[in-house]
Amino acid sequence: MVRPSTLLALGALAAAVVACAPADNTASTTGTAGTATSTACGKDQLKLVNAGKLTIGTDKPAFEPWFKDDDPANGQGFESAVAFAVAGELGFDRDEVQWTTVKFDSAFAPGPKQFDFDVNQVSITPKRAEAVDFSNGYYTVKQAVVTVDGGKFAGAKSLAELKDAKIGVQVGTTSFAAVKEVIKPSADPHVYNDQIDAVTALKNKQVDAIVVDLPTAFYVTAAQVENSKIVGQFSATGGTPEEFGLVMQKGSPLKSCVDKAVDALKSKGELAKIEQQWLGSAAGAPELS
Repeated sequence: MVRPSTLLALGALAAAVVACAPADNTASTTGTAGTATSTACGKDQLKLVNAGKLTIGTDKPAFEPWFKDDDPANGQGFESAVAFAVAGELGFDRDEVQWTTVKFDSAFAPGPKQFDFDVNQVSITPKRAEAVDFSNGYYTVKQAVVTVDGGKFAGAKSLAELKDAKIGVQVGTTSFAAVKEVIKPSADPHVYNDQIDAVTALKNKQVDAIVVDLPTAFYVTAAQVENSKIVGQFSATGGTPEEFGLVMQKGSPLKSCVDKAVDALKSKGELAKIEQQWLGSAAGAPELS
């Protein structure tokens, strides 16, 4: 994702308070080794940064619900679970995976990398793809409705229940299109030039709710608007969806194998299971339909 500058200033607070899934629910995060996706992608044939180990990068702190307890190696949290699942598809056991700290912007900057792949909510964009390779997308970013806890629409269980809400949204975003095309409120949404203006409007109760992408919604409720909550999440329609991809060095020999691993997890429904476990109701973001 393209992170606002305020994320850097308030990131520690976000990590402290974002809702997360229960710690004991680790069924889909075991990361046990699976069958390599093809002979060419056998573990012993992969060109790794560190021989015999799959090295995965991410930032520190590692925020919830993407990771848990600031410990990427524990297999808990959405992206930790995804990383270990990919590792398993490539044939690696948990003890053959090692983590390294990589700042968000450094992950997709030009130049050599000290990781085999990086996982850190990095949106796939043409500009970034000039400097690094991305895997096929492992997560399609959804939209989320945020309101003040106890507000008129805080208990909404469906998109239909939001028809009469005064909704704030940033102009020119996927969120704006989602409000117009999916929620279709009775009144035109309140449109703001900047996301922070929409957040301020929610704080000041000038709108009943705002719509932002789900990663941003976790941050808004954690660090920007006190006593706020995610009403729920939903899929946008139309346009090119925003996707997160695993980041690799430009020209990485691992790309085709990592792509196959991601595609295999997707086709088996494993990515959907991991998403539901860590980014669904247990994380405070139920599905709205």
